[in-house]
Amino acid sequence: MKKSSAGAVHTWLIWLKATQAVIRYAKKEIRQAGLGDSDFRVLEVLLHKGPLPVNTIGPTVNLTTGSISVAVDRLYRRGLVNRLDSPDDRRIRIVELTRKGRDLIAPVFQKHRETMNAVFSELTTDELRELESTLKRVGKHAEKLWTAGADQSAI
Repeated sequence: MKKSSAGAVHTWLIWLKATQAVIRYAKKEIRQAGLGDSDFRVLEVLLHKGPLPVNTIGPTVNLTTGSISVAVDRLYRRGLVNRLDSPDDRRIRIVELTRKGRDLIAPVFQKHRETMNAVFSELTTDELRELESTLKRVGKHAEKLWTAGADQSAI
């Protein structure tokens, strides 16, 4: 039996409030490190995945083409990343952390990991896995609905 839409709306409101609370808490430490949200996301992905083409960073960290260009320019000016030409395709720019960037993001990310562990400490390992699975299902379904709606608006 399907849940009522009132149940779904209530769940959405709870999820929204919880997400906003977690984001407020996490952003505090990121701001204290002198980083904005998009800068943190870019530096974090480079820390964990290594050098990446600029056009793959944006979708990975959920930034538009324009936003990722602005973020990379800002990080470059601060000496936190380098931009290199791809040896395989001159149209592609590779972004990599500098030593200064690594020295900044490594401890900030470690603190972020500790913060997230504290935030989710109320949940067991099994509950965390279930929450992750559920959120992925909801997100994928919402993306499918959005894509179907976008396809319909093109008609």
